[in-house]
Amino acid sequence: MLRRELPADEPAGRVIRLARGRIAPGPDGGPLQPTQPWTPAMQPLCWWREAPVALSLEEIPGEDWPDGRAWLERLPESWFPLVSTALQVGAWLRHHRYCGSCGAPASRLDREFAMHCERCGHRNYPRISPCIITLVTHGESLLLARSPRFPPGRYSTLAGFIEPGESAEEAVRREVFEEVGLTVGRLRYFQSQAWPFPHSLMLGFFAEAASRRIRIDGREISDAAWFSPRRLPRLPPPYSISRGLIETHLAEVGARA
Repeated sequence: MLRRELPADEPAGRVIRLARGRIAPGPDGGPLQPTQPWTPAMQPLCWWREAPVALSLEEIPGEDWPDGRAWLERLPESWFPLVSTALQVGAWLRHHRYCGSCGAPASRLDREFAMHCERCGHRNYPRISPCIITLVTHGESLLLARSPRFPPGRYSTLAGFIEPGESAEEAVRREVFEEVGLTVGRLRYFQSQAWPFPHSLMLGFFAEAASRRIRIDGREISDAAWFSPRRLPRLPPPYSISRGLIETHLAEVGARA
């Protein structure tokens, strides 16, 4: 449904209006505005259902503009690539208006996602930050944890950024040990997901714990516990890779969330 080709030669098309991570609802309640002429300030974004789409980056969101998470919760999963692309490109455009090398104003290129500095020639592309996200298991049991930022009662899988010079597998073992004090054995790759908050790429893994003794770090993790597949806490939203990890494990052990 989404074609990752910039419609740079199109004079008009659908528009996503974005301001500070919030997207304006269209007349039909979705995130797309009707077909309209494009202004030079708009960023050609992609093709959606064979219609060209541009991004209109605005300064102040309306009071009724939902944020990215709210849109992903209300839309079918098939819309995730479009919303994710708009949020990530919008964050990049907002934060890279000046050259990161010499500080001069940067100009947007038409044929690719790139900001170019005429003074020094530096070219900046959208930043992608790789992260790992891991469901730790011990037999049928799932280890789920809470961040202080989570809504009340919600538990999720463990996650963290990959550090410079580190492999994804090394990051899994380090993050699990740092956050809950567990050593893990066998790792199994699950899948990846773009995570536009603001520019992450989540690499999902399953990891088998060598023991069940938990020691939380008390900073990033406020609580962690082992849960039975038949008695689970409030889980992450369905569109998240964290929920996908949990649902896959439950299916493999013959249980349901």
